[in-house]
Amino acid sequence: MRIIAGTFRSRMLNAPSGMKTRPTSDRLRETLFNVLAPRIEGARFIDLYAGSGAVGIEAISRGAKFVWFVENAPPAVNAIRENLSTLKIASGYALESHGVATALDALAKKAIQIDLVFLDPPYEAAEEYDRTLGLLGSRAASLLADNARVIAEHHSKTDLAERYGRLERVRVLKQGDAALSFYAIEPDTLGKG
Repeated sequence: MRIIAGTFRSRMLNAPSGMKTRPTSDRLRETLFNVLAPRIEGARFIDLYAGSGAVGIEAISRGAKFVWFVENAPPAVNAIRENLSTLKIASGYALESHGVATALDALAKKAIQIDLVFLDPPYEAAEEYDRTLGLLGSRAASLLADNARVIAEHHSKTDLAERYGRLERVRVLKQGDAALSFYAIEPDTLGKG
């Protein structure tokens, strides 16, 4: 795995060992950040189920203001710490090493506003998609800034719901076995197409 663009372009990243973590491919990350390009500079970004931290680190590399990495698996937490240390990233991030619901509730209590949320739970954990997107569309919706986007990476044959509470899907991109579903609280014409 490598950083695609920005400050840390072409730098390599380590992934946690084992098969429980499925890193987002370089190609899919490039597609994701091509879509997010107009939104990433100065954005507040959450990388849920962060794994190696590749997506959040890509956001930092491309100019995100602050990134929260949320991951509770110890090997993945260690990989994120190692990747941040190797790249000498000392600020502009927080590592939340507990569950997604706990992290989102804690951030909501702090009245933090997030511009971009990326989530990539294990494909076989379908209930995690429903639980997390449902949470972001209901009690954690206060986290989402005006015009925020929530992006879920999932298996291309898994069709996520059109709505989760106040979240409505505005776009789906499929690439090989993977897909990206984009959600917004109040869809606008910029998110479509």
